[in-house]
Amino acid sequence: MTAGLPEGVSWAGPVDLPLAGEIDVQAACGVMHVHGRRFGRPRRLDLNYTCMLATELGETGAAAVALGRARGMALRGMSTSAAQAGLLAVSRYLAAATAAGPEDIPGPGGAPLVSVEGIGYEVEAVDAAVWRRFWVAMGAGADAVAAGWPVFHRRVRTAACPLPAELGWVAARTAIEVTERCARDTGMGLVRVAHPPIDDLAPYSARPTGATAARLPPVAGPLPLAGLRVVECCRRDHGVMAGHLLGFLGATVTRVVPEPRGDGLLDDSVPDDSVLDRGKAVVAADPASAAGRRVLRELIAGADVFTHDWPPDKAQAWSLDAAAVTGVRPGVVHAHATDWGAALGRWPPPGTDPVVQAYAGVPPTLLPVVAVYAGVVLTRAITTALVRRAEQGCGHRVESSLAAAAARLNARRSACAAPLSVPVCTDLTALAADPRFAKALTRDGCVVPVSPWTFH
Repeated sequence: MTAGLPEGVSWAGPVDLPLAGEIDVQAACGVMHVHGRRFGRPRRLDLNYTCMLATELGETGAAAVALGRARGMALRGMSTSAAQAGLLAVSRYLAAATAAGPEDIPGPGGAPLVSVEGIGYEVEAVDAAVWRRFWVAMGAGADAVAAGWPVFHRRVRTAACPLPAELGWVAARTAIEVTERCARDTGMGLVRVAHPPIDDLAPYSARPTGATAARLPPVAGPLPLAGLRVVECCRRDHGVMAGHLLGFLGATVTRVVPEPRGDGLLDDSVPDDSVLDRGKAVVAADPASAAGRRVLRELIAGADVFTHDWPPDKAQAWSLDAAAVTGVRPGVVHAHATDWGAALGRWPPPGTDPVVQAYAGVPPTLLPVVAVYAGVVLTRAITTALVRRAEQGCGHRVESSLAAAAARLNARRSACAAPLSVPVCTDLTALAADPRFAKALTRDGCVVPVSPWTFH
């Protein structure tokens, strides 16, 4: 056991650098660099994030070991590391930096907006029309509104959001109640920054479906989930990350999209979006149509795991909720990746990473720290449910949320004042070419991390 980390988890792993703690990992693996884009210089993320993410990866790996043993594998254990967790957190930025063509990264900026009373808040617009209506209602000029949308729309992709100064001034002269009324009237999502932070939500829920099926077959490959099939109907990073990680654990993952070339939220032509789809088969089937639902049920009939991130009423209306899916495939693990869970009632605002961070009071960053962490939590929940299926022949329904993941990050947050002992990465292309990272990275059109787990 490495100091501060659980069994099977180290700081450096396959990275050939003397990483002694959280600050070293953030510096060497590009976390400080990407987080610092909003400040104009590398800056430490105010969370022991790679440690917390590696701990969750370790717990997921331990569940995978238990699954492998239940399926007949002679596994002694697994290993992962904080360095691999850090690389996973910046994987979309690493892919973008090493793909063909120059990156378009704006200048510094991105703090939450602040009202005249000094109350911080985050907003989210589903499209440019909502953005325009909100800011016009707030009294902003047309030029500032138009210039702000492209920067705002890409803020997580670029990790920077230098909004026109006029928008900040408009926010700062307006009372929070007036701002919230403008948001309600125009369809803008708005969440105040939580004080104090929220830290009391369970990381995920799991319960048996009551349906039984044959126990999982023996392992048909070198990884614990080999031979198992996952059907993924997710559009946002949380659920897509879980499918990505299940693939690393050996599962065969089929991603279902409404159209063959992408679904509008994850653009398969952009390396930083498609990085989470590597190794997945893609099938076009729109669940809003009867034909699409037939295709989905055919896929589910041969699946061990079904994941989706639809609103609950959609899943039920399409007869693809847990009860219906279990009827198609008894024993299946039905996994629901939600934005808010039950935290904000039936009609919550859009649950993007910056908004959920504000709601929970997570130290703000434009790195998708909550979605990546939530994806690992969901992977652990699914893998643990598969252990129960292998041992008992019982299906499970599991659910995780961005809100719960954010609360868990807060609950595990602690200060780290250790000195920095390695150079700070300031160029992801240089990191990708550094031979000391060779065992942790691979090139597939662009540079991406290898699996964060090694099983032995």
